[in-house]
Formats: sequence, C-alpha cells, structure tokens
Amino acid sequence: MATWDSWREFDELRREIDRAFEDFGFQMEPSFRAAFLPGRFARGYPLVNVHEDRDHLYVEAMAPGVDPDSLKLTVVHNSLTISGEKKGPTAVKPESFHREERAAGKFVRSITLPVEIDDQNVKAEFKNGLLLVTLPKAEKAKPKQISVQVS
Repeated sequence: MATWDSWREFDELRREIDRAFEDFGFQMEPSFRAAFLPGRFARGYPLVNVHEDRDHLYVEAMAPGVDPDSLKLTVVHNSLTISGEKKGPTAVKPESFHREERAAGKFVRSITLPVEIDDQNVKAEFKNGLLLVTLPKAEKAKPKQISVQVS
C-alpha cells in the first residue's frame, strides 16, 4: 500500500506555480524551501542586512559556524549569491539529541541588490561569524550631479 506524502504534493504544486510565473517573466524567490532547516519552513540563510552609501552597497551576513573555506560569492549585474556549508556536531549521534535547533548543511542564498554592481572590485571579509561584503556601485548606478544654467 502506497503512503501519501502531503508535504511533497504541496511542494510539487508550489514548483509548478513558480514555473508558470517564471514563464510569464516573473522571477520567484523560493518561499517554502526545506533544504537547510530539515522538517521546518526555511527562511533565507544566512540572515543579511543590506545598506548603502553614495558609492557602495554593504551586505552583512550572519554566518556563525560556517566553514570559511566553503564560502563562495558570485555577483552578476544586481544579484549577489552566497553559498557555503555549516557543519553540524560530529561527536554526537543523531539519536542522542533531545533538541536540535541549530541547523547544519549546505546553503545557497541569492539577494537582489537595488543597483548594478562593479563586479571587478567586490571585497569580502569573514570575521567572528560575520561575512562583510563591500560592493562598489557601477558608474552608471551612481548619482550624477547635473548643473542648472540660469539665464
């Protein structure tokens, strides 16, 4: 007798709906992904803050416990993708846990940035579990001062 997995059915339906929107040109960001947080509704990981000044965008990503060697950043136009892996405890057997709230595993997070980036000069630093990314704005994205002639 086959068992019915309702969550799998819902996930397949969501994917079909996402594909339909993408066919019409809408880019859907995953909203119901259970890849990184097993058995839970996943939210984007790592958690990020994005802010800017006149010449740069800054992304601060909280990534405690992430293996720095596994971190990979990709910038294309106005999109930043962060991927890596957070290792779980190796000395504890899974059946020994009473509570396991700190998820582990591979992750990928894409962030749409508000302006186009100069991808040749991006800098990233990982310090104390915080990934700090400095993204210089492309010249055409920077504000231009236009002088007004008075006649």
